[in-house]
Amino acid sequence: MVTAATHSPAFPPVAETADDVLLGLDPEQREVATTLRGPVCVLAGAGTGKTRAITHRIAYGVRAGILPPAGVLAVTFTNRAAGEMRGRLRALGAAGVQARTFHSAALRQLQYFWPRAVGGELPRLVERKIQLVAEAAARCGLRLDRNELRDVTGEIEWAKVTQTVPVDYAAAALKAHREPPRDAAEISQVYGLYEQLKRDRMVIDFEDVLLLTVGILQDRQDIAEQIRTQYQHFVVDEYQDVSPLQQRLLDLWLGDRDSLCVVGDASQTIYSFTGATPDHLLDFRNRYPQATLVKLVRDYRSTPQVVHLANGVLAQARGRAAEHRLELVSQRDGGPDPAYAEYPDEPAEAEGVARRIRDLIDAGVPAGEIAVLFRINAQSEVYEQALADAGVPYQLRGAERFFERQEVRKALVSLRGAAHSRGNDPLLDAVVDLASQVRAVLSAHGWSPQPPAGSGAVRDQWESLAALVRLAEDFSRAKPAAGLGDLVVELDERAAAQHAPTVQGVTLASLHAAKGLEWDAVFLVGLTDGMLPITYAKTDDQVEEERRLLYVGVTRARIHLTLSWALSRAPGGRSSRRPSRFLNGLRPGSAATAPRTGGSAAGGPPGGRSRTRRGPVRCRVCGKTLTDAGEMKLMRCEDCPSDMDEGLYDRLREWRAEQARQLGQPAFCVFTDKTLMAIAEAAPGDPGELAMISGVGRRKLDRFGTDVLAICAGQEPGGSDGDDA
Repeated sequence: MVTAATHSPAFPPVAETADDVLLGLDPEQREVATTLRGPVCVLAGAGTGKTRAITHRIAYGVRAGILPPAGVLAVTFTNRAAGEMRGRLRALGAAGVQARTFHSAALRQLQYFWPRAVGGELPRLVERKIQLVAEAAARCGLRLDRNELRDVTGEIEWAKVTQTVPVDYAAAALKAHREPPRDAAEISQVYGLYEQLKRDRMVIDFEDVLLLTVGILQDRQDIAEQIRTQYQHFVVDEYQDVSPLQQRLLDLWLGDRDSLCVVGDASQTIYSFTGATPDHLLDFRNRYPQATLVKLVRDYRSTPQVVHLANGVLAQARGRAAEHRLELVSQRDGGPDPAYAEYPDEPAEAEGVARRIRDLIDAGVPAGEIAVLFRINAQSEVYEQALADAGVPYQLRGAERFFERQEVRKALVSLRGAAHSRGNDPLLDAVVDLASQVRAVLSAHGWSPQPPAGSGAVRDQWESLAALVRLAEDFSRAKPAAGLGDLVVELDERAAAQHAPTVQGVTLASLHAAKGLEWDAVFLVGLTDGMLPITYAKTDDQVEEERRLLYVGVTRARIHLTLSWALSRAPGGRSSRRPSRFLNGLRPGSAATAPRTGGSAAGGPPGGRSRTRRGPVRCRVCGKTLTDAGEMKLMRCEDCPSDMDEGLYDRLREWRAEQARQLGQPAFCVFTDKTLMAIAEAAPGDPGELAMISGVGRRKLDRFGTDVLAICAGQEPGGSDGDDA
């Protein structure tokens, strides 16, 4: 059942009284809204109505006369989110509250206080720093193409938000396991000269806006006090995404006060490559021991089937963020189970997805309520083509259409020129087959047999060119007698077909670009090892961020969810790919692997402790293969007779209720009903036997194992640690 807690109109009528603001909130949202004193930390899972909770909190405080509208600063990370927050606050009768991004709030303060703190006018803001980076690189004797410039610029931005100066860049990048696009010493040199050029020309960049505001507030106590007098209360959304520099600015805004409410979800941290870190969220209660902690776990967005899968994706996670994961509980009526689809090759996968989308549209699902999400933008081309062939309108989000990308346009120009010069180009004339000719032409644009190391624009460019090479290979197989001119005609026709304007269409987007959005139907495609997790995710932390990307993708779906992968790249290719390891234990017939600690990106060191089911899971009563997650926990069919000790089950339920009361959490956060039944049926006698029960991971074994084993042995539990910081 979907309650009014998140599905009331986006702009409801203005509430008559302060108490009216609280109408329609669930108990946890209401606690957020009414806890107006002291530090508050809200751990909010996907789809749990966090924006609703914090906007109603601000509005309730304003309408009750507790918070002065002009004294509240709500901070978020995108202009879209800030605009949405302002709209909701106006609708709730709290129009005077400031809702801004970190950069917008800092720039406003910098413009106001600069004449007083420094004198004169604020230096001009450079919106595109890439030109200055290019000049700095040239002065260092480095020739960087457009994509390398983007990557080096990204490294400079990362260094600045992590408060790393040029001389320290190389050491900091090594410590952070970054893979710089150039030698770290070269980037350090470019970074230093870039900063010098800005000083010489009296210009600043976006990161300087934060750095200079921090500098003024640190040096000028009078200005800091004026800002603190203006703003007495702060709310920070998406707190898992704050950088060290943004946290420093927030600290200076606060001073020695603690009137702060932060909202976030460590399981949705997917931007660490930009300097974002969930550490500030996870350390909040260490910093503010008296803080009120509220967990929002009621999911109003997705069906129980989608939520169950989302919880399963994180169940095998490891690392610090995983220790604080939220177990979501759907508030919607049931829907279809997530579908899993395996295809022989990528074109077949794209065609299959297009067919399913066509069926959904024919069944009444609007095209605008459907999304295809992938790991990297270069994957879009085959889906653009498949949807165009199926007559399904689409729109790309966060990326140019494949044939509109600069590197693709330049490559087409070169291929067209090469086709015209056939017979006059000794290099091309020496190459017989079409695919080799294309490789020879594109090698001048950055294509190579092996991809470049790391991520970034250079890798994106290579992926686009590699997609053209694959198109040429496929075209050559389909038409062995075709030449370079025939391929150019084919590519031009594809480009023309996909340039057709679309209005209401299926969204094609990367998983990163999909953050914060939702659709009725979501297709997660290309889910193979090497793509998710991506090949260049080497460390445990990097692999876990890839897992969180999948979690974000799953939680974008309201009703329909399809996960698919292809066993080979091209038709007739060797079926060497494997489905993403993140689907192990989730897709029917796969082995479930428990989390390991201290392991490698591939899943832990030799000899590490693990729990793996090999082959299909079968009912221990009738022998039938089990695919339902609940039945797999019990190791038997729901309809098969149970040998559960009813008395033991009752004692476990009583113990669980007391634990839940102490923790201030729903009972399922201790153990689900199915896990409790499995424990009562197995009556484990030692930690090893308890660990083999699905739903008892390392963390719960360490935390609750002693109590559970005592109860199973007919003894009184000794008490578990109830601190869930």
